[in-house]
Amino acid sequence: MQLHAKCYGSHNAPPLVILHGLFGSLDNWAGQSSTLAEHYQVWALDLRNHGRSDWDEDTSYSAMSEDLLEFIDAQGFDRILLLGHSMGGKVAMQFALDHPQRVEKLIVVDIAPVLYPPHHDEVFAGLKSLDLNSLGSRRDADLQLQTSITDASIRQFLLKNLYRNGEQFAWRMNLAALESGYAQIADAPSAHSENTQYSGPTLFIKGELSHYIQPQHRDAIATLFPKAEARVMNAVGHWPHAEKPSAFNRLITRFLEK
Repeated sequence: MQLHAKCYGSHNAPPLVILHGLFGSLDNWAGQSSTLAEHYQVWALDLRNHGRSDWDEDTSYSAMSEDLLEFIDAQGFDRILLLGHSMGGKVAMQFALDHPQRVEKLIVVDIAPVLYPPHHDEVFAGLKSLDLNSLGSRRDADLQLQTSITDASIRQFLLKNLYRNGEQFAWRMNLAALESGYAQIADAPSAHSENTQYSGPTLFIKGELSHYIQPQHRDAIATLFPKAEARVMNAVGHWPHAEKPSAFNRLITRFLEK
């Protein structure tokens, strides 16, 4: 599995790996990656079935964890700083549980290690409804999506996956695999035994207006990540890094440097 990656910063700095969420890509983190590159060797990755990385029908977190292991082995990293948002946060948690000795510090952005009920049905339906063969522009795609996805910011986020492949449009993401494997994506990271933990420094960041991390998730977090601390970013939703990038970068920099 070849993962597309982009490096920012000096190769003499500590490596920080960033993992995006569902329907995303490393491009979503370009601003943060450039800023963090002042102090770290930042590697932003496209996870399997996203961006310019390889496609595969297996959407499990164990498979994506092994993708990450192969990547950091190829780079020659013994230990990394690891940050993941949403689905990428679950990949990061799975990797820390699978290979705790390879993670120096862990940051999980607005997701908990729990099973979430399906809540992307309308997104999949809207994306599948687009007739890529007849699209003339991104504007046409946006107009068609309005009937199923009313939030303009979400439509623009999704349409970043659309590109021209010759005379026609195509998806960079593997939409079929993501839909068929959605149950695995919604699932929790898997603990291999009752004693499975990542006991390194861990930071969970919650968007105040987001519903992804709830008080009832505290036990699951504490069981798997006993040294976890939490911070709530005020007046932001599920994308705190995009909504308040300066505050977000200050928060994670303080955690990484202390």
